[in-house]
Amino acid sequence: MQRRYPICPLVGVGGLIKRGDEIVLVRRENDPGKGLWSIPGGLLELGEMLSDGVKREVKEETGLDVEVDRLLDVCDNIVCDDEGRVCYHYVLVDYLCHPVGGELKADTDVGAAEWKKIGDLDGLPTTKTLNRILEKI
Repeated sequence: MQRRYPICPLVGVGGLIKRGDEIVLVRRENDPGKGLWSIPGGLLELGEMLSDGVKREVKEETGLDVEVDRLLDVCDNIVCDDEGRVCYHYVLVDYLCHPVGGELKADTDVGAAEWKKIGDLDGLPTTKTLNRILEKI
């Protein structure tokens, strides 16, 4: 299914990985959100359970194995072009997770993957979705 100008909303899953006062952030390499910091995540695959999708996407983007703790948020991310047409439409299902293994390293879908202190994010270019999730924790 095409991501740009889709014929229906796409389901995305994300994992806010927390360890003490730190979280894992990734810098997006693709639109929407190219160049912005966000939580790791991606599209749910056909026949895949939400929690399994989160674990797979986190592993693919960060190299970390995680356990899912709880649901954080469900929201729409709709981006329109200059003519008002829907360019991207994702239904995002984001979970709080904790690391259980692996080694943090950025995958090709992300430009960087880093542990960041929650209190040190001011001035960091982040997605709207990340800002909303941080309010929930």
